[in-house]
Amino acid sequence: MIAFDGVSVLAPDGTPIVADVTLRLGERRVALIGANGSGKTTLARCVNGLTLPTRGSVTVGHRDTRTDRRAVQRDVGFVFQDSDAQIVAPTPAEDVALGIRARGASRREADRAARAALQALGLGDQANQAVHTLSGGERQLVALAGVLVMEPAWVVLDEPTSALDLVNRRRVVDAVEAMAPRAVIVSHDLDHVRGLDRAVLLDGGRVVADGDPADVVDAYVARVGA
Repeated sequence: MIAFDGVSVLAPDGTPIVADVTLRLGERRVALIGANGSGKTTLARCVNGLTLPTRGSVTVGHRDTRTDRRAVQRDVGFVFQDSDAQIVAPTPAEDVALGIRARGASRREADRAARAALQALGLGDQANQAVHTLSGGERQLVALAGVLVMEPAWVVLDEPTSALDLVNRRRVVDAVEAMAPRAVIVSHDLDHVRGLDRAVLLDGGRVVADGDPADVVDAYVARVGA
């Protein structure tokens, strides 16, 4: 369970980015939606302590992101919108192995785990390919593999299908649906959101709708069209 209790995040000038959010998230796939600047990415970054609340608290299980930040980050992986900001090694196999190596695994063990994670996402043949030659969707999957290989309980994905063509969008959506961890997904891909388990709509940093994804998406579309 992810719990937000009275969470506010203020900009340096005191402007609220997230304002007094209280939520309990336990569903398998939860979407955070809203217009640009609505606070959804900031709220998502609070889940694993990338952003700490100015007021209130965020807990994952029994761990508080402020006092148990490292433990929370072992439980919650984060896939950034820009995969190029997340991938640092020259090949997918090397990049995915980095996290396992950091936990003390041998080079051989880490390589084996990395290749298995890539194979599971349909990238086995690209394991030794130069990252810069991969498509945008393939790089997004490499970033996801680098998170999944660490076996988190939750994964936060920040707009995983943005700027992808239809083929790569389908590959990423299928991978997200098939993965074992629960997920919080920041998205503008409303067709994808409609098929999830729950959606939360933010506007001006506040929750303005929450529940069945189809109903929340309809509320968002009506709000934008108003």
